[in-house]
Amino acid sequence: MQQILKLKKYKEQLQDWPQQGHHIMAQYGDEKIIVYQSYRKEIGEFAVKNQYFGGAFSLERMTWIKPNFLWMMYRNGWGTKEGQEYVLAIHLKMEAFKKYLKNAVYSSYNSRLGISREEWKDQVKESSVRLQWDPDHDPSGRKLERKAIQIGLRNDFITSFAQDDIVSIDDISDFVKEQHQFVLNSDLDRLMLPEEKPLLFDDEDLNRKLNLN
Repeated sequence: MQQILKLKKYKEQLQDWPQQGHHIMAQYGDEKIIVYQSYRKEIGEFAVKNQYFGGAFSLERMTWIKPNFLWMMYRNGWGTKEGQEYVLAIHLKMEAFKKYLKNAVYSSYNSRLGISREEWKDQVKESSVRLQWDPDHDPSGRKLERKAIQIGLRNDFITSFAQDDIVSIDDISDFVKEQHQFVLNSDLDRLMLPEEKPLLFDDEDLNRKLNLN
């Protein structure tokens, strides 16, 4: 596990994490970023064995990626929700991640976007990448002030993601189960998580578009 993800105690990270605002919390380097997804066993096993998505994975449906580990744990109930038991850490090329964001359209309308609702609706229809900010959550599922990002991919982008943009795929289901026990026992002193920090881009226009703090 240590080779797959860099881990650090939750409580130590908590002291450094921003408490509010829009932040892409992630484990990343210059070349790649780790994103998370959860699937049923059949899809997960194929992905880990072949190191790309295929088999029962649908290229017709939008797929959502989440760079923030705790946000994924909130959504999949620490891998306990049906059809989400197989938790994957996907090492994604950073250039692909940036490309998704540059092409993304917000999934809900906001006047801050500087366009009319009609224009936004047209953009959503045309777009193959969706961008959504939601409240982040702590390990026990409590809603936080800080916002977490998720990105939805379809059409050409889902094909590119599934087959070309991935460096490697790791099954972290056992690690998730292990850490969930500490959460269930309220033993957060022992809880280890992937080490994450806020991501900002060199591209100021992109930071502005994403409303990054």
